Amino acid sequence: MAETRTLAKKKKRVVSLAAALLALLAAALLPQVIDSYYLNLLIITAYGIYLAQCWNIMSGLAGQFSFGHATFFGLGAYTSSLLFTKAGLTPWVGMFAGGAVAALMGLFIGFLAFRYQLKGHYFALATLAFAEILRVLALNWRFVGGAMGILIPLGNKPANFQFPETVHYYYVILVMAALITFLVYKLGSSKLGLYLVAIRENEEAAEAMGVNSFKYKLIAVSISAFLTALGGTFYAQFYSYLDPELAFGTAVSVNILTPAIIGGVGTVWGPVVGALVLTPIAELTRGLLSSGISMIVYGLIIIVVIIYLPEGIVGLLQKVWRRRIIFKRRTTVVENKPGVKKGGF
Repeated sequence: MAETRTLAKKKKRVVSLAAALLALLAAALLPQVIDSYYLNLLIITAYGIYLAQCWNIMSGLAGQFSFGHATFFGLGAYTSSLLFTKAGLTPWVGMFAGGAVAALMGLFIGFLAFRYQLKGHYFALATLAFAEILRVLALNWRFVGGAMGILIPLGNKPANFQFPETVHYYYVILVMAALITFLVYKLGSSKLGLYLVAIRENEEAAEAMGVNSFKYKLIAVSISAFLTALGGTFYAQFYSYLDPELAFGTAVSVNILTPAIIGGVGTVWGPVVGALVLTPIAELTRGLLSSGISMIVYGLIIIVVIIYLPEGIVGLLQKVWRRRIIFKRRTTVVENKPGVKKGGF
């Protein structure tokens, strides 16, 4: 029985990996058959997947709900952009410097919050407060451009994270999204991932079993912050402009967490499904309706999904699949009972 289950799990992993590779191959070939509008839509979608997975590490696996991921996003974007415009350092290097700055900020926020045992909505509000502090600071600091922001010099040098064609940006963000999805997958089955899930489910019980929740929560926050900062650099280079609202605004944090919530928090494929569903809806409502009404419709869709699908789309599919398996097993047990005739009366 145990061997059968092991083989079934291995088969499931192989099938999942094959499906993921086929999907990645299809995504890589799509630019050959679509126009520039849909190419930009694909970039936004892959970008949404990447940032949602970053948030998912901290808020999904570790259960530390963040409403201020714009803090890390903005620090990554500003650090790499300032190093590029003022020191001439290529963003390929600057993005890791920005990641380091964001990771340090994450450790600082986490240390203060966890030291004073902030949990749930209190922790979420604390992260939001730091994002707002940095937004106001960037707005009033001339060195970083103030309200005018930073205009990144245009160029076509790949060494400076600038490409002559949009498709190159697509392949960069596609690789980033694929790598972080694989990271979340591996993290979920690793020792660190199991510790984080234990902390998320019951922190007191995890502590009683010898898990240092303070240490592992800080690790989750720093990893999430570092990776989110890399996404900030991509944004700055892709749009060639940055200002305090675009970097640290509340809308940034909302856009980061929404795909994960809609798709399924704490799951590998939740952010992927969420971004694939939300991005077309956002573009459709924006194209058919005025900006104000489109945001209202978009918000209503999110509210309905959160109320009726608290576990997200992937959570719903997993629940349906489990019920199907349970029903199948019960049917098999009943049919195998002595005295039960198969196929009727």
